Amino acid sequence: MTPPIRAVIADDQMMVRQGFTVLLNAEPDIEVVGQAVNGLDAVAKVDELTPDVVLMDIRMPELGGIEATRRITAREGSEVKVLVLTTFDLDEYVYEALRAGASGFLLKDASADELAHAVRVVATGDALLSPNITKRLIVEFSRTAGAPRAPLKERIGDLTERETEVLSLIAAGLSNAEIAGQLTLAEQTVKTHVGRILVKLGVRDRTQAAVFAYESGLVRPATSL
Repeated sequence: MTPPIRAVIADDQMMVRQGFTVLLNAEPDIEVVGQAVNGLDAVAKVDELTPDVVLMDIRMPELGGIEATRRITAREGSEVKVLVLTTFDLDEYVYEALRAGASGFLLKDASADELAHAVRVVATGDALLSPNITKRLIVEFSRTAGAPRAPLKERIGDLTERETEVLSLIAAGLSNAEIAGQLTLAEQTVKTHVGRILVKLGVRDRTQAAVFAYESGLVRPATSL
């Protein structure tokens, strides 16, 4: 049998932690192995428990969720995925959390099914960003971003023409199946391209590949909406 997905919930509100724990522990393939009351506690719990996924609140005392995410995902060899919890889907800090290494975000009022689905998606390395959410985040990014970062732009040169095309569609929020349909490719072929893109760019998952595409200037927010 496949071992359950190990999750840690980091939130300074006890009712949120306990509520999510009850909901997730009701799923046969998910186990909440720990709770954290702030960002520092979350980092310590990751060291102690080595979970697969951390559900991370953005605003917490002592150390916020963005910096905690950065510390957790920046460690060499770290495979822990972070799912950001937020009250508003247009939270100004959500994009910063994604830039810090988060794999996606989820509203705190999500249903039990949505919560479990989000944990599973993030645990498998897929991006939890729908096209509509991606576009809204791009609007926020275009409002705050400066010029493309040159070192990132240079790394695009490692991609083939097809991989660059696939990366642009990932950044637009398309799934492998949707990319396959648009490019008239087999879905497995797209999956292979995505895997090579992640390796060449040195990023953790599709979400981080999308962030890379915008920050490098490969995809321009004004042309993506």
